[in-house]
Amino acid sequence: MQKTVSLTVNGKPVSATVEGRTLLVQLLREQLGLTGTHVGCDTSQCGACVVHVDGEAVKACTLLALQAEGRSVLTIEGVATGDTLHPMQEAFRNNHALQCGFCTPGMVTSARFASISRATCAAAPAITTSCWRSPRGRR
Repeated sequence: MQKTVSLTVNGKPVSATVEGRTLLVQLLREQLGLTGTHVGCDTSQCGACVVHVDGEAVKACTLLALQAEGRSVLTIEGVATGDTLHPMQEAFRNNHALQCGFCTPGMVTSARFASISRATCAAAPAITTSCWRSPRGRR
């Protein structure tokens, strides 16, 4: 059965008709043409499919598109501002951290999330210990 899902992707509202079993990564790549998010392993281990959903790093191969209803998704295509790379993208480029490039988008979005999490915890000293122990803010 097909349903319509509405969400925000890279700051723009989008709607698409999907089957219930459609994964977020499939919606992004096949229907929205955002091919920077990759499927690298089919076991959700590699991280090539990492995107940000409502500010949280999520493997898009593990989330159904319908679960993203009403949520905000940031893909690698939305990380830069125009022609200006995000500092994390710039760091990857400057340090030749690209390897073959297939997994790079997932690594950049994962590293970007980690840096945001670390900065958020550092800005709130009273909760720093709990931030570092949470699954989202591990050291």
